[in-house]
Amino acid sequence: MSTLVQAGALPSRTAAVTDSARARWGRRFQHGGWFVAPFFVLYGLFVIVPVVRGLYLSFTDANISGEHTAFVGLDNYREALKDDLVRNSLWHSVQFTLYVVPVIVVTALLMALIAHHTVHFRWLWRLCFFAPFLLPSAVVGNLWWWLFQPTNGMVNHVLGWDTPWLTQKSTAMLAIVVATLWWTVGFSFLLYLAALQNIPRHLYEAAELDGADSLRRLLHITVPNLRNITGLVLALQVLASLQVFDQAVVMYQFGPGPEESTRTFVQYTLEQGFTSYRVGYASAISLILFLIIAAVALGRMWLLRDREEAATR
Repeated sequence: MSTLVQAGALPSRTAAVTDSARARWGRRFQHGGWFVAPFFVLYGLFVIVPVVRGLYLSFTDANISGEHTAFVGLDNYREALKDDLVRNSLWHSVQFTLYVVPVIVVTALLMALIAHHTVHFRWLWRLCFFAPFLLPSAVVGNLWWWLFQPTNGMVNHVLGWDTPWLTQKSTAMLAIVVATLWWTVGFSFLLYLAALQNIPRHLYEAAELDGADSLRRLLHITVPNLRNITGLVLALQVLASLQVFDQAVVMYQFGPGPEESTRTFVQYTLEQGFTSYRVGYASAISLILFLIIAAVALGRMWLLRDREEAATR
């Protein structure tokens, strides 16, 4: 009899626990939910809704006026796969990424090491390294447009050259890479600097007592402890570089550069949407870039998860 009573009491206890959990989550939402609700509302309006709208438009022949829109299925995607300009602009974005990302990672690390180990005027080093990142993209583009001028530009004046950086195909992409490096390396520098300050000091002291020189301490202590932050910097820089647009457009006065050598994927997408007025086709192209970026982000998460699992074994 007692067993039956106890067995019958189990569902009621489970229900009580469930009700208690619901009440607890309800109280948590009442205390903190309203603080995050504005974020979710804005995120839904400016991220979720545009993505869903763009997905719908990618299956239509919509123009910029929004009139006479017809459903065309996968025609936009088929055209994008056959479009040579899509492949060329995607290659320009990938090429820019391959140039920029390794240089930024190495340069940011060196800058962080300098700022971290400098004794005098440490604040000045940090300010000089990070200050360019605060400039708007339009300012950076116009500044480097003037610096790369062949006759009165400072770059040719300092190097003693007369290279037409912005009008020559072989140097057009390099000019954007140099401008981007100067502009964005400060963010990665700040991440590395914060990570360097979190490395325990006793590791260096123990290595120094064992006779390890500066190079060995760098290779066997600093670099391994910066592995996670290096992965983060790589992922952020790859995602940002694939979306390069501002500096490339401003430096070439809203054109594609010599022989269309600097037209990036984002730039071609905007040309289709706001110059050719093909909003449906531009939406399909932008979703292709979205899938590429999502694949990179998911690959980064997968590698990080495997590394964490290997470390815990």
